[in-house]
Amino acid sequence: MTLRRSWVASANSEATDFPLNNLAYGVFSQGSNPRRLGVAIGEKVLDVAAIADEHLPFACPWLSDQRGWNGLMEAGPEAWEQFRAAISRVLAEGYSEAASVAQHLYSMHEVELHLPFAVTEYTDFYASRDHAFNVGTMFRGAENALPPNWLHIPIGYNGRASSVVVSGTDVVRPWGQVKGPDDALPRFALSRRFDIELEIGAIVGTPSQGPISVDQADANIFGYVLLNDWSARDIQAWEYQPLGPFQSKATATTISPWIVTKAALEPFRCETPEREFELLPHLRDTRPMLYDITLQVTLSPNDGREEVIAQTNYNTMYYSAAQQLAHHTTCGCPMRSGDLLGSGTISGPEKQNRGSLLEITWGGKEPITLESGQTRSFLEDGDRVTFRGAAKGDGFRIGFGICDGTVIANPQPVEVTYSD
Repeated sequence: MTLRRSWVASANSEATDFPLNNLAYGVFSQGSNPRRLGVAIGEKVLDVAAIADEHLPFACPWLSDQRGWNGLMEAGPEAWEQFRAAISRVLAEGYSEAASVAQHLYSMHEVELHLPFAVTEYTDFYASRDHAFNVGTMFRGAENALPPNWLHIPIGYNGRASSVVVSGTDVVRPWGQVKGPDDALPRFALSRRFDIELEIGAIVGTPSQGPISVDQADANIFGYVLLNDWSARDIQAWEYQPLGPFQSKATATTISPWIVTKAALEPFRCETPEREFELLPHLRDTRPMLYDITLQVTLSPNDGREEVIAQTNYNTMYYSAAQQLAHHTTCGCPMRSGDLLGSGTISGPEKQNRGSLLEITWGGKEPITLESGQTRSFLEDGDRVTFRGAAKGDGFRIGFGICDGTVIANPQPVEVTYSD
């Protein structure tokens, strides 16, 4: 597929994340004005509600939905396709009423971006074989790196939807219960092994009741965002025995402000890797379900220069979002519009492909040295971490914008008071 040209000049640049081929969905505000649903086009945001009556040939009652794009999600795949086609026509080169639409474009630099949808539930997976092997090797040795179930089911846990925040939100370093190898008893302390997890989040659009197939799951996915599942590794090491992550993952989960639709990513589908064991029928691949999306992680120390610390690709994942969603439903679990599924940390086969500091520094034993001469095993206060990602076509890219957050200090422990 080649670039589809728009009358919005900045949308025709090879450098933009948001050409006409993309049409990502977000929520924006300007000053004290109320939040609005917007479509990203080049360096601009289109106020959809402002042009709907004159330029869209159908009613869009969901445009006033204060939750974000949940209303369109709930309207179903036919409505998704109809709306995307209409907006594409309005923004395409040669549109006869472009001057009227242009009045409702805002510069990306002049608006504030918000969560693009209301997160109903949040589930995080552990679906990168390279990541699982690296982490398992650190703690159990290479011979027992993968748990015995890992090659048969997508492992996951239910996280906190209330902790999902939009890119640009500061992340407060958490306190929690920790126990080091030389500690006789656990103690309540600041997390000193605070980490990132490079992920892609899939957003459920169509709700379901009971088990669904992989193909049905794929059809139910509305779109994707970049996702950083911030992780307190020292809290996690003590609490995960035996049930898994809890408070160590509840501090924050940051997502990018733009939903890239499944339709925009369609030309970039690719196969999942060869299986060591054939998956059970309800999880088997039916067609290409992954996407070729290049990913990058940068770290900017306080008042320091931004530098790349990892680069990888979503196409390395062992399980697709559709397989994760299908597996999620097998016990009869209902899925709701606005459910968010984190892919799990995305890592590749080489050291520079590792999507977490836990792996990059091998549990803190191999710190990285920044250009400033500072070293990092885990995140320090003031560190800003930024994710970028894009599927790359012929003369264009389908990007997500940025997913970033800055770690800020939390010097005071939690104070708890009890009433009689």
